[in-house]
Amino acid sequence: MDFNVKKFASDAGVFFTRAVQFTGEKLGQSEKTELDAHFENLLSRADSTKNWTEKIFRQTEVLLQPNPSARIEEFLYEKLDRTVPSRPNNGELLGQYMQDAAKDFGVGTPYGSTLMHVGDCERRLGSAHREFLQTSAISFLTPLRNFLEGDWRTISKERRLLENRRLDLDSCKARLKKAKLAESKAAAVPDFQETRPRNYVLSASASAVRRSYSQTFLHHTCSQTSLELLWSEEVDKAEHELRVAQTEFDRQAEVTRLLLEGISSTHVNHLRCLHEFVEAQTAYYKQCHLHMQDLKKELDRFPNAFAGKPGHSMASDGSSSPGKAVDPLDVASTVETDTLKIEEVQAPATGTRKAKVLYDYDAADTSELSLLADELITVYTVPGMDSDWLVGERGNQKGKVPVTYLELLS
Repeated sequence: MDFNVKKFASDAGVFFTRAVQFTGEKLGQSEKTELDAHFENLLSRADSTKNWTEKIFRQTEVLLQPNPSARIEEFLYEKLDRTVPSRPNNGELLGQYMQDAAKDFGVGTPYGSTLMHVGDCERRLGSAHREFLQTSAISFLTPLRNFLEGDWRTISKERRLLENRRLDLDSCKARLKKAKLAESKAAAVPDFQETRPRNYVLSASASAVRRSYSQTFLHHTCSQTSLELLWSEEVDKAEHELRVAQTEFDRQAEVTRLLLEGISSTHVNHLRCLHEFVEAQTAYYKQCHLHMQDLKKELDRFPNAFAGKPGHSMASDGSSSPGKAVDPLDVASTVETDTLKIEEVQAPATGTRKAKVLYDYDAADTSELSLLADELITVYTVPGMDSDWLVGERGNQKGKVPVTYLELLS
C-alpha cells in the first residue's frame, strides 16, 4: 500500500479548513457565497424530481408485486446478477388447482366442467399478468431505476464537489480579509521621531543616549519594514489562492448547472415511459376482458351448471315459491327488465330528501342518472332496491344513482 504522508496531511488540512468554514457559517460568524436564483431553482427542481421519482418507483413496485418477500427476493437476485427462478403466479396457480379439482370431481359433471373452463381462463389471466409485469418492468421501472441509480448519483456527486469548492472559496475570502486587516495594522504603527530642537548641543552622556536611541530606532524601522513586507506577501498569496479557488468554483458550478438542466430531458424520457406503461396496462386489461368474455360465453352453454337447489326459487315480483328452481341468468334478465322501467317509478308522498352530488358520475345505462358534482337532486328509495342505490330526480330526468356519490341533506 502506497501511503503518502504529505498528501494525507494536505487533505487533512483542507478538510479542517472546510470544517471551520462550515461551522462558522452555521454559527453566523462567516460569510457564505450565495448561488444565483436560477441555480437555486434548478437545485430545487432536481430534488423534487428525485423525491417523486423515488416514490413513484417504490409504489409501482408494490402495485406490480404486492408480496414484500417476493420483492426482496427479486432485489437480492438482481444484486447478485442472477436470474430470478420462474414460478407460477397466483392466477396460474389458481387455474392449476381448479383444473386438478375438475379432474378429481369428473370433467363430465357440471361442476367439474365449469371448474375446467374457469381454471383455463385463470391460467390465461395469469399468463397475461406475467407479460404485463415484464413489459412494465422494461418500459417503466427500469428507466426510473436507471435515473435514481445512475444520473442522480452523478448529480449528487457533482453537487457535493461544488459545495466543497464553495467552502474553499469562502475560506480564501476570509483568509484574504484577515491578511489585509493585518497589513493595514502593521502600516499604521507610528515611527520613532526625534523631537530635539535645532542647534541643540548634546552632552557626552546625552550623545551616548542618542546613539543608543538611533540604533533602537533603526532596528525598529527594519523590523517594521520586514513585517510590512511579510504581510504584503501574505496578501499576495491569499489573492492568488482566491483567484484559483474562484476559477475552480466557477468551473464546477458550470458542470453542475449543465447536469441540473438535464433534468428537463429526464422529464421527457419519463413522460415517454409513462405513456408506454399506460399502453401496457390498457393492453393487459383489454386482454383480461376478452378472456372473461370468452369464459362467459363458455359458461352460457351450460345453464344447468348454475341451477339452484330444489325448493328455492324467486318469482319475477321478488316473492319465493317452493318447489321451483330458477336460473340466476333468468333472474338477472328479470332484474334488468325491471330496471328498464325506472321511468314508471313514482316518488313516494313522504320520504324524499335532497342530496348534494360529491363527484361526477356517468350513467352506465338508461336506468341510471348521470350526475354533476355540486348539483342538488331529489332522492328516495323504492322497495326491493339495492341499499347502495337510490332513485334520483332532476327536473324531468329520473334514474338510479349510487349512494357513495351523494351527501344526503336534512
